[in-house]
Amino acid sequence: MAPEISKTHEAVRSSECEEDLDSEIEKLEFHLKETGQKILEYRATLPDHLKSTFLSVLDSQRPFLPQVNSGASELISREESSSEPEDPEAAAKLKLLHEKISSNCSAMPIILKRMKDCIAKFDKLDSYTPGYIHQDFKRKKTG
Repeated sequence: MAPEISKTHEAVRSSECEEDLDSEIEKLEFHLKETGQKILEYRATLPDHLKSTFLSVLDSQRPFLPQVNSGASELISREESSSEPEDPEAAAKLKLLHEKISSNCSAMPIILKRMKDCIAKFDKLDSYTPGYIHQDFKRKKTG
């Protein structure tokens, strides 16, 4: 009788193992489906999140430059005239400041072009061999 008990004992153990494996497989399949759904949601929403984050970073790093066109200066002058009367000295300083800023902004492309030209000349000089010195710049031997 002992061999029959051990056989039934093994059958019970094997059925318990199969049930445990089945329940574990069901849990894994459920987690797999959840993960697949999350991946689909992320694929749908992640590009929009990245785009909005990237745009906000760019906006935060963009410097404030006033508009150079005459419409903006008219708008500024209208805003100044519509506000409460200010100190005429402060108003003159403010106007001078606006003029300087607009002149600096309009001169910026010329300055950038000059800088690029100078950098190109430096790069050209760096490309020459360092041991080469023009004869006009060599010292003459005295003696």
